[in-house]
Amino acid sequence: MAVNEATHTATGRRKTAVARVWLTEGSGKIIINGRDFEEYFATLPLQNQVLAPFQEANLINKFDLKAVVHGSGLQGQAGAIKLAVARSLTRMDPELRGKLKVAGLLRRDPRAKERKKAGQPGARKRFQFSKR
Repeated sequence: MAVNEATHTATGRRKTAVARVWLTEGSGKIIINGRDFEEYFATLPLQNQVLAPFQEANLINKFDLKAVVHGSGLQGQAGAIKLAVARSLTRMDPELRGKLKVAGLLRRDPRAKERKKAGQPGARKRFQFSKR
């Protein structure tokens, strides 16, 4: 896909997933990591999560989407793509910002796995205490 002035790009992150998105005017074709959208995200909730910014802005089947995403699992990747799409839509049309912001699509979800600490079996769990 050639990058031109009609292409809008953005980056989205969620947990450890990072998604880069290229949005061009077209017929609604969605390619993720070189695979078809329905093939990559097999379940309907994940597909709806990616399509949420388009549905909120009433722009379904108006743009072609190419995404490259890595890290985390499918849920985190879908969240990263959702944020990237919302950001690129606001770059394309600043009027959409209010609509997408009210829907909570422009907020980066900061929740991530807490790191394991030294001297413990996990992030918060402690080894069993023995009095004697």
